[in-house]
Amino acid sequence: MSPFGRAFSDGDRLEVGGAVVTLKINRRARRVSLRLDRTRRQIVATAPSARRLPEAAAFARERAHWIAERLAELPDAQPIAPGMTLMLFGEPVRLEAGSGRARWLEAEDAEPHRIRAMGEGEGYARAVMLMIRKRALAVLAERTAHYATQLGAPLPKVTIMDAKGRWGSCRPSRRGDAGSIRYSWRLALAPFAVADYVAAHECAHLLELNHGPRFWAHVKALVGDERPHRAWLRAEGARLHAFGT
Repeated sequence: MSPFGRAFSDGDRLEVGGAVVTLKINRRARRVSLRLDRTRRQIVATAPSARRLPEAAAFARERAHWIAERLAELPDAQPIAPGMTLMLFGEPVRLEAGSGRARWLEAEDAEPHRIRAMGEGEGYARAVMLMIRKRALAVLAERTAHYATQLGAPLPKVTIMDAKGRWGSCRPSRRGDAGSIRYSWRLALAPFAVADYVAAHECAHLLELNHGPRFWAHVKALVGDERPHRAWLRAEGARLHAFGT
C-alpha cells in the first residue's frame, strides 16, 4: 500500500472540506499539482502516474484552505426568476411570468425582447432555458451557414449541447455526410461577437481539424483578431456556467 494511504484511480473523487476534488493522471506532468477548473466549479488534483495519485490526494487535503479560497472566488449561481433581465447575444431580454407555453417575444417600441413562461422555481427555469436553447440554435445555425458558405464548405448539421468543457465541437464532412457542429447553448449568454467567433472557429475546423497555422489563418480571415474573444471566454466562462445552477 502507498505510504499516503489507499490506492486511487484516474477520475476518482474525494471530498476535502466540503469541496469535490477530482484526481487526474497527466503523464506529461512533472509533479503533483492542484488547479481550479472554473467551468466545472471543482478542484483537480493532478499526478504524473497512477502510483502518485495517493500523493495527489494527500496534497489536496493539506491544501484545504487554498481550495476553500479558490472556490469562494467563483461567481455565485444565478437562479432564474420572473422580473430578471438577461443579456442574450448582447441584447437585453426580460423574463416574464405568463400562462400557456413558453414564448419568445420580439422587442417592440420601448420593450426589450422578452421570454414569457409559466410555472415557478425549477419548472419556470426549465421553460426559460428551453427558450434560450432555441434562440441559441437559431442564431448559431445562421452564423454557421454564413461562415461555411464563406469557406466553401458543406453546410453541417448544427445542434445544441450543455458541455462543461468546451464551447463547440466539429465533425468534418465525410463521403455522403456534410458533417456536424455542436455548440454550448450558454454561448447565448455571451456577447454576439464572442459567440460569432466560436461559430467561425468551429467552421474553420470543417477544413482543418487541428489548430495549426492554416486553421488560424481561416479564423482570422473570417473574424479578424480572435484573441479578445478567447480572453473573454476564459475570464467569463465560469459566470456563464453558473447561470441557472
